[in-house]
Amino acid sequence: METKGYQCRGSRYIESGQSAVPSSVLFAAGLLGNVLALLLLGQHRRRSRSPGGRPPRVSAFYVLVTVLAVTDLLGKCLLSPIVLAAYAYNRSLSELGPGGRGEDEPGVLCQLFAFLMAFFGLAPTLLLLAMALECWLSLGHPYFYRRHLTRRLGVALGPAAGGLCALFCALPLLGFGVPMQYCPGTWCFIRMAGGGPRELGFPVLYAGLMGLLVVAIGACNVSSMRHLYGMARRQPRRGGPPPAAPRMEELDHLVLLGLMTVLFTVCSLPLIIRAYMGAFAADINENADLSALRFLSVNSIVDPWVFIIFRTSVFRSFVRRVCRR
Repeated sequence: METKGYQCRGSRYIESGQSAVPSSVLFAAGLLGNVLALLLLGQHRRRSRSPGGRPPRVSAFYVLVTVLAVTDLLGKCLLSPIVLAAYAYNRSLSELGPGGRGEDEPGVLCQLFAFLMAFFGLAPTLLLLAMALECWLSLGHPYFYRRHLTRRLGVALGPAAGGLCALFCALPLLGFGVPMQYCPGTWCFIRMAGGGPRELGFPVLYAGLMGLLVVAIGACNVSSMRHLYGMARRQPRRGGPPPAAPRMEELDHLVLLGLMTVLFTVCSLPLIIRAYMGAFAADINENADLSALRFLSVNSIVDPWVFIIFRTSVFRSFVRRVCRR
């Protein structure tokens, strides 16, 4: 198997001069942000409790946001400790978890890390698409939304999206795609350059799927904005009643979803570009691949902080004033 250009694919130790401090800070920021986001969601659930002690009236959107926060938190808790353990023992992932079938084959831990990286990169995208569809249906097709989209459906969408992502991301473990250890020896992902269809088919498919999901999310968001704009034009200009509470809630959902979509697009575009450049331009650049992987991992760290900032009353009041104008 030709692996020219991947200098750390068989390394047993971490490259010299590398520090665990950046990984530790990112892990702490992601852990704290997701825990705070879940606490805020729990507070929202308590405030939404109906009179008489009945179950709280929580929308499917907030159920999906909760599933997204749990997914990001789980990704941080599964991936970051592996990286920190590699730094602590000064061993690469393939050395910490050996068991590859050949000399150039990554170890079992490296293959697991590559699977988790692919899974926690794709699963939030599907959840964002589900949130975008929920927002679009609530604005454009309210009767269908009230009749068919329930909290129970929102709870079921999370495991369904996770199962589909797990099946797709397990393809490299079955031979369609090649897990690869990246420098400094603490990262593993699917090989994105060099080789034939067996090696490059999966990264191209993965990047293409992420690109299609981003386009679909953007289309849903644009359609939701058009529906909100139409509602605003139909509202009485002077002396009319204030906007209804559900409409302001839908506006909040759309703004939060838009912020998360922009963030995800910025974080995922480098990986999409690198996958296509490696497959069709034979551009083997391990540093660029590693930068794309780091961008992708930053999404799960910044996502909860976007939600936390958005939940502040000052920020939401500012957004509503801007949208009214």
